[in-house]
Amino acid sequence: MRHGSKISFIAGATAVAVVLVALYVADFLASTPPTSAAASAPGGARLTLQTVAAYGHAPDPDWVSYLVRDAGGRWRHTTIFTVPAHSLVQVTIYQYDTATGLRNPFLSQVRGTTGGVMAVNGTTLRALPPDDASHTFTIPDLGVSVPLKGVADDAKNQCGVAPCTLAEAHTTITFTFRTGRRGTFRWQCFVPCAAAFVFGNGGPMQTMGWMDGQLKVV
Repeated sequence: MRHGSKISFIAGATAVAVVLVALYVADFLASTPPTSAAASAPGGARLTLQTVAAYGHAPDPDWVSYLVRDAGGRWRHTTIFTVPAHSLVQVTIYQYDTATGLRNPFLSQVRGTTGGVMAVNGTTLRALPPDDASHTFTIPDLGVSVPLKGVADDAKNQCGVAPCTLAEAHTTITFTFRTGRRGTFRWQCFVPCAAAFVFGNGGPMQTMGWMDGQLKVV
């Protein structure tokens, strides 16, 4: 290949690479889910979530997912939340999925919450048997991690399409944690619960809006 041809080839390949990167970035920005503000509560905010075994809608109806209830009481399919800085955040999670189990028992401990506890269906706990967990709600940079108890495999009236209702089989988990400085903190589920993906990872486990998101402290 002549020198001029090599230069043309390299220039062309570089141009293609730049276009592909630009398209990837544009797709990422376009697919970022909306932000939902937590409802106001005395001393801070109230964040209400649900986890479902299958979203039940396009584009990925079989994917496991989180949803959030906005300040108007509507369930929204997003995992980007805003909460106030230096405040208490009261969290309620309605957990509709069955247990998957934890690969790391460390995650069975409740960490970073007020008093180091959570309430599961009204019972105060500091930890959960690893095999009972379905998901976790974990904010590594804030030191917050809460295991979510799964519903029984044979529970009646299990939810199949989001959003789920309180009439369907679920576990209710409540806890509080205190925010500090302003910033954006990534949160995610640390249970590899993505069925049909290698080792349960991939798909919803690595896609914003499903099993991971951002907590924006403002």
